[in-house]
Amino acid sequence: MCGRYSLSKSKIELEERFQAEMLSDFKPRYNVAPTQLVPVITSGSPNGFSFFYWGITPEFGKNKPVSQKLINAKAETVDQKVSFKSSFQKRRCLVPADGFYEWKKLGKKTKIPYRFTLRDEELFSMAGIWEEYESVNGETQHTFLILTTNPNPIVSDVHDRMPVILSKELEKKWLDGYTSIDELKELLKPLSGDQMLSYSVSPLVNSVQNDTPAVMRKTSPMDQHGNYTLFG
Repeated sequence: MCGRYSLSKSKIELEERFQAEMLSDFKPRYNVAPTQLVPVITSGSPNGFSFFYWGITPEFGKNKPVSQKLINAKAETVDQKVSFKSSFQKRRCLVPADGFYEWKKLGKKTKIPYRFTLRDEELFSMAGIWEEYESVNGETQHTFLILTTNPNPIVSDVHDRMPVILSKELEKKWLDGYTSIDELKELLKPLSGDQMLSYSVSPLVNSVQNDTPAVMRKTSPMDQHGNYTLFG
């Protein structure tokens, strides 16, 4: 799954990379978590960033509280699931990021957080789908989820899933309403491992309350717990 990511670049960097207008008060994010309001780019508004909640309520489960929302969908079955089929066909989006986090399990209780980025640590986009629904208060809400796929060799050492990362050349195709289902499915492949790097980070990332550059800081796994035999 993909349960945390970072978007630590500036407003100007985001606007230049995606050729879309960002809110003037945008602030970099270092530890984006589900249920939060974050920027995406939709086919309906490709020239500006829209702010949607991360966590989608399927059409058959309207008015569910945030805690019951889904945050990911498997790329292999997204076009078959009743809960996602319509969004996949009609409501796709790009989810800007410059890294994502996963936790490597060591034993029953220990988990080491890792950050994954492109080799140049530049911005990229994750494939997403979005939904519009009515909240319990009668307000219209927009939410999204991130599509995941099998991991490449870089990610597989830590986790069994990774987000679908789209190359810059394929982003327009993903948003294009005329792209066929078969063509869309072909886009949902793991990004090559030779385009990525990973490193262990501070356990500060474990808490969603910590949204500072410190959570992205490279930290030796042995330093995280003061245990030099951890990887011994």
